[in-house]
Amino acid sequence: MVIKNSSFVKSCIKTEDLPESDLLEIAFAGRSNVGKSSLINALLGRKNLARSGSRQGMTRLINYYSVNGEIHFVDLPGYGYAKVSKSEMDLWGKVISNYLNVRPQLYLMMILVDIRHEPTDADKLLMRWTKEAGLDYIVVATKSDKVSRSESNLNAKKIAAALELPEDKKVFPVSAETKRGIPELWEEIDKFIMEEGENES
Repeated sequence: MVIKNSSFVKSCIKTEDLPESDLLEIAFAGRSNVGKSSLINALLGRKNLARSGSRQGMTRLINYYSVNGEIHFVDLPGYGYAKVSKSEMDLWGKVISNYLNVRPQLYLMMILVDIRHEPTDADKLLMRWTKEAGLDYIVVATKSDKVSRSESNLNAKKIAAALELPEDKKVFPVSAETKRGIPELWEEIDKFIMEEGENES
């Protein structure tokens, strides 16, 4: 996709506040500080369109961004930050699971994991939710600039095994900082956009 324009649409704290729109949605989900906002900015060629919370673990909103007026990127609340209360973590889990279940416009999940770490139980739960919802997904390993290319490839295989990905699914290592892997990730996203367009025609 050639990005002609992108803009912030709105922030929502409850699923009842989600925008009334028939635009298809691509959602970005992962642990707090995994780099969802940075990845969105890198994909859109922007620096500060998507912003993370004022401190780690504080992004509690569902943030919507318009891409060419054709699709929405949806930045979901991060989960699993150690310094928040259990009640807050439970609330975020409820928000994410509700969104997955009530949003018919959602057709592609971007599941983000830090390439330096094994997927957590929360990451595996998100993967299970996504599969049970029957959604297409792409697994993205962020912060690949923090490791060597050989370590990146090895860790991507470990992540795929931990998340029990089928053989036809691969993990996409990317770096929002250096833009490593961003073109390849866009190619994969475009496949789903084209496929969804054909399904609707």
